[in-house]
Amino acid sequence: MSNKPVDVVVVGELNVDIILNKIEGFPAVGKEIIANTMHVTLGSSSAIFASNLSSLSANVAFIGRIGNDNFAKLVLESLNRRHVETSHIVTSATSSTGATIVLTYDQDRANVTYPGAMNELCIDDIDFRFLSGARHLHFSSYFMQPGIRKDVTTLFRKARELGLTTSLDTQWDPDEKWDIPLQELLPFVTLFMPNSQELLHMTRAGSIGEGIRILQPFANHIIVKNGSNGAVAWDGQNLIEQPAFMNDNPVDTIGAGDSFNAGFIKGFINGEPVRKCLELGALTGAISTTKAGGTGAFESPETVSEIASEKFNYHFRP
Repeated sequence: MSNKPVDVVVVGELNVDIILNKIEGFPAVGKEIIANTMHVTLGSSSAIFASNLSSLSANVAFIGRIGNDNFAKLVLESLNRRHVETSHIVTSATSSTGATIVLTYDQDRANVTYPGAMNELCIDDIDFRFLSGARHLHFSSYFMQPGIRKDVTTLFRKARELGLTTSLDTQWDPDEKWDIPLQELLPFVTLFMPNSQELLHMTRAGSIGEGIRILQPFANHIIVKNGSNGAVAWDGQNLIEQPAFMNDNPVDTIGAGDSFNAGFIKGFINGEPVRKCLELGALTGAISTTKAGGTGAFESPETVSEIASEKFNYHFRP
């Protein structure tokens, strides 16, 4: 076991989610429709991951940017309530905290995001002395953070030089250009964690298997989330498949992929084999769908354990 005080440092975007549900149709320009429920909560892939991983009894710290506004207070209060260390979050003097409007339709959704301060995060905001005290670096939402995008390879290279393991979840590209230097970047990424659609777009492949084969010559571990079809991992030698834990009555799927990441990386930093990490990821991804928003099901380790037992008949004690 490592004696480092921080298990995982998360570098990434911060925003709130304004979630609209039970919507009567889809918006059209010049018209108005009604949503029958609204929920304002911690958003962003990075923050949902950090919050939920902390609720799995990991020591987590965050590096990112927020504005000086009420949304920033919600972000900090939400992370602090889940015991995420926030002293390295930078307050922007010029931009507001980001926000995403989420329109949910059964197991799918449409998002509109105002990036705000997340656009400003840059490599100079990273305290590498602080980072050196951690075991693992996680970075998310590559395409949403133009201020640091060009330096992400440098970030991962330095993290590896400091002895950290690393993980990357690129998330969706709003411009749908999928311009990312994978051959240069992935040698420094221990765990590459896209979903199936992201993998296909980034590799221009026609299937998950083909996408993995394209990346194998320069990747370490590849973990691909595939929704209700489960997940698949390449551990450097073999392909491992994991079926989904099915929730017949999902509240929403917001943050399910980030929750999968949290479960997988919790297992990984605990030294579990990839197959077990994959199972834990599938479980925590499913647990996320039992409550509203990306963090609702992760109030505490006890809550997570109870949901795992009651909903999925799985004994899990974070």
